[in-house]
Amino acid sequence: MFDLTPVTLEGRHVRLVPLDREHRADLARVALEPDLWRWTLTRIGSLEDLDAYIETALARHAAGTAMPFATLERSSGRAIGSTRFANMDAQNRRLEIGWSWLGLEYHCRAFNTEAKLLMLAHAFERMGCVRVEFRVNEPNRRSRTAVARLGAKEEGILRHSQIAPDGRLLDWVHYSILRDEWPGVRLGLEQKLAAHAPA
Repeated sequence: MFDLTPVTLEGRHVRLVPLDREHRADLARVALEPDLWRWTLTRIGSLEDLDAYIETALARHAAGTAMPFATLERSSGRAIGSTRFANMDAQNRRLEIGWSWLGLEYHCRAFNTEAKLLMLAHAFERMGCVRVEFRVNEPNRRSRTAVARLGAKEEGILRHSQIAPDGRLLDWVHYSILRDEWPGVRLGLEQKLAAHAPA
Protein backbone atom coordinates (compact mmCIF):
# COMPACT_ATOMS: atom_id res chain seq x y z
CA MET A 1 0.00 0.00 0.00
CA PHE A 2 1.28 3.49 -0.81
CA ASP A 3 1.90 5.65 2.23
CA LEU A 4 -0.91 8.22 2.25
CA THR A 5 0.47 10.15 5.21
CA PRO A 6 0.06 13.85 4.38
CA VAL A 7 3.27 15.32 2.99
CA THR A 8 4.43 18.79 1.98
CA LEU A 9 6.63 19.12 -1.10
CA GLU A 10 8.85 22.20 -1.08
CA GLY A 11 10.31 24.08 -4.03
CA ARG A 12 11.65 27.57 -4.70
CA HIS A 13 8.44 28.83 -6.30
CA VAL A 14 5.72 26.54 -4.96
CA ARG A 15 4.82 24.51 -1.92
CA LEU A 16 2.47 21.56 -2.39
CA VAL A 17 0.57 21.06 0.85
CA PRO A 18 -2.27 18.67 1.69
CA LEU A 19 -5.51 20.16 0.37
CA ASP A 20 -7.76 21.37 3.17
CA ARG A 21 -11.00 23.28 3.52
CA GLU A 22 -8.96 26.25 4.76
CA HIS A 23 -7.72 26.75 1.18
CA ARG A 24 -11.23 27.55 -0.08
CA ALA A 25 -10.94 31.34 0.18
CA ASP A 26 -7.67 31.49 -1.75
CA LEU A 27 -8.86 29.03 -4.37
CA ALA A 28 -12.12 30.93 -4.83
CA ARG A 29 -10.04 33.92 -5.96
CA VAL A 30 -8.64 31.97 -8.93
CA ALA A 31 -10.99 29.04 -9.60
CA LEU A 32 -14.09 30.79 -10.93
CA GLU A 33 -12.68 31.27 -14.43
CA PRO A 34 -14.64 29.35 -17.10
CA ASP A 35 -11.63 28.87 -19.40
CA LEU A 36 -9.93 26.73 -16.75
CA TRP A 37 -12.65 24.09 -17.04
CA ARG A 38 -13.35 24.19 -20.77
CA TRP A 39 -11.92 20.73 -21.52
CA THR A 40 -12.31 19.00 -18.16
CA LEU A 41 -14.88 16.87 -16.42
CA THR A 42 -14.64 19.29 -13.52
CA ARG A 43 -16.87 22.35 -13.66
CA ILE A 44 -16.30 25.05 -11.04
CA GLY A 45 -18.61 27.92 -11.70
CA SER A 46 -19.65 28.77 -8.16
CA LEU A 47 -18.45 28.55 -4.57
CA GLU A 48 -20.74 25.55 -4.13
CA ASP A 49 -18.95 23.79 -7.00
CA LEU A 50 -15.60 24.57 -5.36
CA ASP A 51 -16.82 23.18 -2.05
CA ALA A 52 -17.94 19.99 -3.78
CA TYR A 53 -14.55 19.72 -5.53
CA ILE A 54 -12.69 19.99 -2.22
CA GLU A 55 -15.01 17.55 -0.44
CA THR A 56 -14.65 14.97 -3.24
CA ALA A 57 -10.86 15.27 -3.13
CA LEU A 58 -10.83 14.82 0.65
CA ALA A 59 -13.16 11.82 0.42
CA ARG A 60 -10.88 10.15 -2.12
CA HIS A 61 -7.93 10.69 0.17
CA ALA A 62 -9.87 9.15 3.04
CA ALA A 63 -10.67 6.17 0.79
CA GLY A 64 -6.97 5.69 0.00
CA THR A 65 -7.21 6.38 -3.73
CA ALA A 66 -5.78 9.92 -3.95
CA MET A 67 -3.44 12.46 -2.37
CA PRO A 68 -4.77 15.95 -3.18
CA PHE A 69 -2.58 19.02 -2.80
CA ALA A 70 -3.13 22.75 -2.74
CA THR A 71 -0.48 24.53 -4.83
CA LEU A 72 0.83 27.50 -2.87
CA GLU A 73 2.84 30.40 -4.25
CA ARG A 74 5.92 30.51 -2.01
CA SER A 75 6.28 34.29 -2.08
CA SER A 76 2.73 35.04 -0.91
CA GLY A 77 1.70 31.81 0.82
CA ARG A 78 -1.59 31.87 -1.12
CA ALA A 79 -3.17 28.81 -2.71
CA ILE A 80 -3.12 29.37 -6.49
CA GLY A 81 -4.39 25.97 -7.69
CA SER A 82 -4.53 22.28 -6.94
CA THR A 83 -3.18 18.94 -8.13
CA ARG A 84 -3.18 15.35 -6.92
CA PHE A 85 -1.86 11.83 -7.07
CA ALA A 86 -4.81 9.66 -8.07
CA ASN A 87 -5.82 6.20 -9.33
CA MET A 88 -3.14 4.83 -7.05
CA ASP A 89 -2.26 1.17 -7.68
CA ALA A 90 0.12 0.03 -4.95
CA GLN A 91 0.35 -3.55 -6.21
CA ASN A 92 1.65 -2.42 -9.59
CA ARG A 93 3.48 0.63 -8.18
CA ARG A 94 1.84 3.14 -10.46
CA LEU A 95 -0.28 6.23 -10.07
CA GLU A 96 -1.68 9.12 -12.06
CA ILE A 97 -0.84 12.80 -11.68
CA GLY A 98 -3.88 14.83 -12.59
CA TRP A 99 -6.67 17.17 -11.56
CA SER A 100 -3.99 19.84 -11.97
CA TRP A 101 -4.92 23.47 -12.43
CA LEU A 102 -3.58 26.93 -11.66
CA GLY A 103 -5.24 30.32 -11.79
CA LEU A 104 -4.79 31.84 -15.24
CA GLU A 105 -2.40 34.53 -14.01
CA TYR A 106 0.02 31.77 -12.95
CA HIS A 107 0.20 30.02 -16.31
CA CYS A 108 3.39 30.00 -18.42
CA ARG A 109 5.61 30.63 -15.42
CA ALA A 110 7.71 28.39 -13.17
CA PHE A 111 4.85 27.12 -10.99
CA ASN A 112 3.58 24.15 -13.01
CA THR A 113 7.06 22.97 -14.02
CA GLU A 114 8.26 22.96 -10.43
CA ALA A 115 5.08 21.35 -9.09
CA LYS A 116 5.44 18.46 -11.53
CA LEU A 117 9.14 18.10 -10.73
CA LEU A 118 8.32 17.85 -7.02
CA MET A 119 5.52 15.33 -7.58
CA LEU A 120 7.48 13.13 -9.96
CA ALA A 121 10.48 13.11 -7.63
CA HIS A 122 8.24 12.06 -4.73
CA ALA A 123 6.52 9.37 -6.81
CA PHE A 124 9.69 7.76 -8.15
CA GLU A 125 12.17 8.43 -5.34
CA ARG A 126 10.02 8.17 -2.20
CA MET A 127 7.00 6.09 -3.19
CA GLY A 128 8.90 3.63 -5.37
CA CYS A 129 6.72 4.00 -8.46
CA VAL A 130 7.71 2.24 -11.65
CA ARG A 131 5.22 4.21 -13.74
CA VAL A 132 3.50 7.60 -13.51
CA GLU A 133 0.56 8.28 -15.79
CA PHE A 134 -1.18 11.35 -17.17
CA ARG A 135 -4.35 11.65 -19.24
CA VAL A 136 -5.70 14.61 -21.12
CA ASN A 137 -8.97 15.23 -22.96
CA GLU A 138 -8.02 14.96 -26.67
CA PRO A 139 -9.06 18.50 -27.78
CA ASN A 140 -7.17 20.11 -24.87
CA ARG A 141 -4.08 21.17 -26.82
CA ARG A 142 -2.73 23.39 -24.04
CA SER A 143 -2.60 20.56 -21.51
CA ARG A 144 -1.33 18.05 -24.05
CA THR A 145 1.56 20.37 -24.88
CA ALA A 146 2.27 20.86 -21.17
CA VAL A 147 2.39 17.11 -20.48
CA ALA A 148 4.61 16.46 -23.49
CA ARG A 149 6.97 19.22 -22.29
CA LEU A 150 7.43 17.29 -19.05
CA GLY A 151 8.99 14.46 -21.02
CA ALA A 152 6.02 12.08 -20.83
CA LYS A 153 5.52 9.67 -23.74
CA GLU A 154 2.17 9.61 -25.54
CA GLU A 155 0.82 6.05 -25.53
CA GLY A 156 -2.43 6.39 -27.42
CA ILE A 157 -6.02 7.57 -27.32
CA LEU A 158 -8.90 5.75 -25.68
CA ARG A 159 -11.79 6.83 -27.87
CA HIS A 160 -15.19 7.56 -26.29
CA SER A 161 -13.92 6.07 -23.05
CA GLN A 162 -15.99 8.32 -20.79
CA ILE A 163 -19.28 10.17 -20.92
CA ALA A 164 -19.23 13.65 -19.42
CA PRO A 165 -22.14 14.82 -17.24
CA ASP A 166 -23.37 16.95 -20.17
CA GLY A 167 -23.40 13.90 -22.48
CA ARG A 168 -20.16 14.60 -24.37
CA LEU A 169 -18.20 11.52 -25.40
CA LEU A 170 -14.61 11.99 -24.26
CA ASP A 171 -11.46 10.71 -25.93
CA TRP A 172 -8.57 10.53 -23.44
CA VAL A 173 -4.95 10.78 -24.56
CA HIS A 174 -2.74 8.67 -22.27
CA TYR A 175 0.88 9.46 -21.39
CA SER A 176 3.44 7.94 -19.05
CA ILE A 177 6.89 8.32 -17.57
CA LEU A 178 8.71 5.14 -16.52
CA ARG A 179 11.18 4.73 -13.67
CA ASP A 180 14.06 4.16 -16.10
CA GLU A 181 13.18 7.39 -17.91
CA TRP A 182 12.97 9.47 -14.76
CA PRO A 183 16.65 10.56 -14.50
CA GLY A 184 16.53 12.09 -17.99
CA VAL A 185 13.12 13.62 -17.38
CA ARG A 186 14.35 15.09 -14.11
CA LEU A 187 17.33 16.69 -15.80
CA GLY A 188 15.10 18.17 -18.50
CA LEU A 189 12.69 19.63 -15.95
CA GLU A 190 15.54 21.10 -13.91
CA GLN A 191 16.89 22.77 -17.06
CA LYS A 192 13.44 24.15 -17.95
CA LEU A 193 13.02 25.45 -14.42
CA ALA A 194 16.42 27.15 -14.48
CA ALA A 195 15.48 28.87 -17.76
CA HIS A 196 12.27 30.35 -16.31
CA ALA A 197 12.22 33.96 -15.33
CA PRO A 198 11.67 34.35 -11.57
CA ALA A 199 8.09 33.41 -10.69
